[in-house]
Amino acid sequence: MNYRISLCLFGLLLSLLVLPSCSDPKPGTLKNDQIKAGKREDFHALNEQAFADLKANKPKWLHDLLSKELIESNYTDRAVEHISNSLKVSDYTLLDEYYVVNKWKNADTIMNTNAGIHSYDLYYPGTAREMYMAFFVSKTGDDKSLISLVYCKFDYGWKINAMDVSPYTFNGKTAPELFKLAKEQYDKHYLIDAVNTMASADKCLRPVDMWQYPNENDIRSFYGTIVNEANDKYTFPFTIKQVPTQPRIFRIFNKTIAEGTYPMIYYLTRINLKNTAEVKKENDLVRKAIGQVIPGIDKDKKYILYSAFNKMPSATEEPDSYDVTDKLP
Repeated sequence: MNYRISLCLFGLLLSLLVLPSCSDPKPGTLKNDQIKAGKREDFHALNEQAFADLKANKPKWLHDLLSKELIESNYTDRAVEHISNSLKVSDYTLLDEYYVVNKWKNADTIMNTNAGIHSYDLYYPGTAREMYMAFFVSKTGDDKSLISLVYCKFDYGWKINAMDVSPYTFNGKTAPELFKLAKEQYDKHYLIDAVNTMASADKCLRPVDMWQYPNENDIRSFYGTIVNEANDKYTFPFTIKQVPTQPRIFRIFNKTIAEGTYPMIYYLTRINLKNTAEVKKENDLVRKAIGQVIPGIDKDKKYILYSAFNKMPSATEEPDSYDVTDKLP
């Protein structure tokens, strides 16, 4: 018997035999070590098999663990590839897991968690009476992702009915922590910094669709307010008047590099990029002036990234640029 057939038989055996329970378990939610040890071990065995197949980027290998609906979905192959790429970049560790017995099938259910600023609710359809949800975060880097696996107990066994990977933190902070930081930046009149921080918060606000932080509405509202304020204050492109050659900033946004996510500043220069010595001199002056032009942009971070262009990029053209990664003191 070859290796794949052995795995398939093992998966079938698990789907038929794991998690025996009383015929009518009581509705409720068990989190992490509240789940009985034996049941938790069985769930973890399913997770280990799922992760092995996901990392290998083999959707067909996963079929024994997937629900019929998920197998029929065109989304499955894309999700497997996305998760596989993430698993090749970093190992993952279990953040939280839940065993749920829903009171009403197909009814939206709310679960409240108590973890201070990291508290979140889970809003999900009760697809099956019994469900198991596992959330994993990447072990390395400050920009972490969250992998979610949602199992349902069908009449043909425990099967994954939903899976995904999405941003969980930027620069080591979750969306509520980034929201807190952005408000502090805004109070210091670091408007662009606050906007960039909130852009990151918005990207990791829903690390999985069912996940909702209690202050989500406040986060979205604050983000919209300061974006409008920044649009009123800054009209792009605008000239850096402190630099004699008058370079013009036309875009500021977040860019992710190996060390984390930092502000990227695009500007137009009149100096031919082939004249690298003069372009470098100008960039040195830009870096010295940037804190006056954009208050706070050079504070409390490791890097600022710059790209100088002779002409503006477009949807159809990415012209040459002079790129600088400025490591801040």
